[in-house]
Amino acid sequence: MSTEPKEQLLHLVFGGELSDVSKVTFKDLAKLEVVGFYPNYATAHQAWQGKARETIDNAQMRYFIVHMHRLLDPAQTV
Repeated sequence: MSTEPKEQLLHLVFGGELSDVSKVTFKDLAKLEVVGFYPNYATAHQAWQGKARETIDNAQMRYFIVHMHRLLDPAQTV
């Protein structure tokens, strides 16, 4: 059994109401919601899916997953 932690591939889930659904322009940046930071895509996707389902009745509301690990290390291919 290994005691070394698994590699973290940091992801951010956030969202807010869009002013136009054909673009990614938020209606009010002050009202953006940071859902959280996650150590891998699978857990980030679960959080994203939960928030997307909670707001399904609002067509203007969108949530996104940002691959933070790619921003921190652009040479990373995963």
